[in-house]
Amino acid sequence: MNLEEIRQKKKQYGYTNLQMAEKSGLPLATVQKVLGGTTKAPRYQTIQALASVFPEETHYNTESVSAPNVVREPGAAYAAESRPKQRYPRQGSYTIDDYLALPDDQRVELIDGVIYDISAPTTPHQLIGGEIYALLREFLLRKKGSCVPFIAPVDVQLDKDNKTMVQPDVCVVCDRSKINRARIFGAPDFVVEVLSPSTKMKDILIKMKKYHSAGVREYWMVDPDAETDTKILYQPPTEELPDGDMKMEIYPFSTPVPVGIFNDECVIDFEGIRERYAFMFGD
Repeated sequence: MNLEEIRQKKKQYGYTNLQMAEKSGLPLATVQKVLGGTTKAPRYQTIQALASVFPEETHYNTESVSAPNVVREPGAAYAAESRPKQRYPRQGSYTIDDYLALPDDQRVELIDGVIYDISAPTTPHQLIGGEIYALLREFLLRKKGSCVPFIAPVDVQLDKDNKTMVQPDVCVVCDRSKINRARIFGAPDFVVEVLSPSTKMKDILIKMKKYHSAGVREYWMVDPDAETDTKILYQPPTEELPDGDMKMEIYPFSTPVPVGIFNDECVIDFEGIRERYAFMFGD
């Protein structure tokens, strides 16, 4: 694959320079210079690293690929459409059987029959998710409540059908009958997604709607880069609003965020997390 083909693939997938840097392992400045044309004669190893972002196994090939095709997170492409283009002819028709047939070490999500690859989280991403889980667990143990907290990876068969299986970063389930040894069957009460450049648009545009329709009561989208938490309380359907409603609030990390499903008794202090691990946030 030459440089012009890489530029075309980047445009086709909707990747940003930052996503290209993260996926190739190259410094962002290098990606910007090479793809922007500032570097006239990039090294062969650099071209190889950029080309590796688009491995051949992601192309649909019914003869050589036994597992379902995986869609790499296309970032900005989700702003224009919620699913990939027709070169993935089976997208939209995959089932949980296809999902379970994938190798154990291949993390993906299945949403309405479309398979999305999950990249390894950054260290701040993983840290924030872990801290939220620990605080929720501590609160629930202290209160001796029936709700159970989970941290990724855990399978959630969100719609109780065979077309969707997600893996929220953190979730809480209060109806223990939904929990079995294999997965959570049905909607959690509380879900947290820690946003990253490669998953942000999916979490905002696709999952926000899916969680609402499935019956999730509260959804948080934590953005480590913007240092904000978007908190959504989903309202149940009424005669006036048959599809329900939602109340959205955006909190800066400097403001503690109360968990609505626990009557605001449990509070997550993002500023405390940030101060404790300031070296990871560039301070």
